[in-house]
Amino acid sequence: MAIETINPSTGERVRVFEALTAEAIEVKLGRAFHAREEWARTPIAKRTRVVARAAEILEREKDALGRLMTLEMGKPIRGAIEEAAKCAVGCRYYADHSAEFLRDELVDVEGEGEGETGYVAFQPIGVVLAIMPWNFPFWQVIRFAAPALCAGNVGLLKHASNVPQCALALEDLFCRAGAPEGVFQTLLIGSNAIPAILADNRVAAATLTGSERAGSEVASCAGKYIKKTVLELGGSDPFIVMPSANLERAVSTAVKARTINNGQSCIAAKRFIVHETIADEFEERFVSLMRALTVGDPMEESTDIGPLATAQIRDDLEHQVTETVRRGARLLTGGKPRAGRGFYFEPTVLADPSADSPAARDELFGPVATIFRARDIDDAIRIANDSRYGLGASAWTDEGPEARRFAADLEAGSVFINSMVVSDPRFPFGGVKTSGYGRELDVFGIREFVNIKTVRIRLSSGGEAGTE
Repeated sequence: MAIETINPSTGERVRVFEALTAEAIEVKLGRAFHAREEWARTPIAKRTRVVARAAEILEREKDALGRLMTLEMGKPIRGAIEEAAKCAVGCRYYADHSAEFLRDELVDVEGEGEGETGYVAFQPIGVVLAIMPWNFPFWQVIRFAAPALCAGNVGLLKHASNVPQCALALEDLFCRAGAPEGVFQTLLIGSNAIPAILADNRVAAATLTGSERAGSEVASCAGKYIKKTVLELGGSDPFIVMPSANLERAVSTAVKARTINNGQSCIAAKRFIVHETIADEFEERFVSLMRALTVGDPMEESTDIGPLATAQIRDDLEHQVTETVRRGARLLTGGKPRAGRGFYFEPTVLADPSADSPAARDELFGPVATIFRARDIDDAIRIANDSRYGLGASAWTDEGPEARRFAADLEAGSVFINSMVVSDPRFPFGGVKTSGYGRELDVFGIREFVNIKTVRIRLSSGGEAGTE
C-alpha cells in the first residue's frame, strides 16, 4: 500500500511519501537501541515531565491536529479535536501516576532471614515496535506511547500508510516535548518491512491495534523470536436493550455508539439486541434518528457522518451489506454508497440477519447497524456471545439482577451498563477471543512492557537493603 495522504471527502491525492530504505531503517533502529539505555536510567520524574509537556502541546494545538486527522482519514472535525484533547488527558494521566504504578512493591519476608528484604521491581524492557491503525490516528498511539515512555521504554511507530502526516506529527510532538533523540521515532514503511524489524535483536516487543489477520501475522512472527506482543483487534460489540431500560436514552446513545468516528471504531456498538416486547418501538425510533443524521464535509462542524477512510473500506462495506440482505435481512434505511465524490456511505440499518450473514458474523466498519430480537435475557446473552469477538459490550436495564447477570456473563473485555463503551485512561482496555489479548491503559497498560522482577536480598551482616 502506498504511503500517501488521500482526502477521503474528495478522493484527491494530497501528498505522497517515499518508504524508508533498508539503510534508513537501520539508522533509526540504531538510534532507538542507543537511546534505550540512557532513557531507562533517566529518573522517572524527568521522563514523566516529557509526557506532561506533550499533553500541553496537544491541548494547545488540538484544533490544528484535529484538522490534520480529518484531512487524512475523514473523521468529523468535532470528533477529531476531541481526540486530540483526549490524548492530552491520557498523557497527563500517566505523567501523574506512573511513579506510583512503577514503584517497587515490598513483599513481607519478615522472620525468614535476618536482614532480608524482598520486593518486586518494574523495569523497562527496551525498544517496543507499535503498529497502529488509522481510525484514531493520535489516540491509538498515545495510549501506547505515554505509558511506554514513562516506563523508560523506547518507541518505534509504524503507523497506517494512509495517515503519514499524523505519524510524523506524533514524532514531532515528543521531540518538541523534550524526548531525547531516538526515544520516539516514526518509521514510514510498508507492512512488508515489519517481519525484519521484529526479527531484529534490538527490538524487545511489539504492540498492534488492527485486524485479526494483521494481529495473527505479527503475533506469529514475534512468537518465533520469543518476543511479547499486545494485540487489540476487531470487535462486533453487542448493545442489549431490555424492557426496563430508559428507551429514549438507549436509542439516542445507540445511534451515537454506532456512528462515532463514522462507524469506524472497534468498540462501536454494531449488533443491537433488543427484547422482543420493545423491538418494534426501538426499531422505529432508531431508524428515524439514523435517517436524520447529517452526512457531509467532515470539516464542517454541523456534519455527523463524514466519509469512510478509503475507497476499499467503502467497497468492502457495500459488499457486506448487499450479501447480508441477499441472505434474508431486512433493509430499513440506507444500504449503499452516496453518489458523488469521496468515500461516503449512507447511514444504514439492517434487521433480522441470518446467522451466516456478514452482519451477524463479521465486523462491519462503517455507519451500518444490525438489529436482532431476543426472547429474554438468556437469549440476549446467547446472541451477544455468539461471536468470535469479545472487545466491549453495552447492556441497558434498570433491574439490578439483570445488570449483574450481564456484567458476569457477557464475554467481553469491557461491559458498560446503561452507557456506551469508551476507552478511559483510568480503566484497562482490551479484549478476549479474537479481539486480542493484553491490556492498554491504567496500571495494567504500563506494566505490559516491563520486566516484573523479583528481588530478594539477604545481608549476612544484618544490614538493611531497602528499595529506592
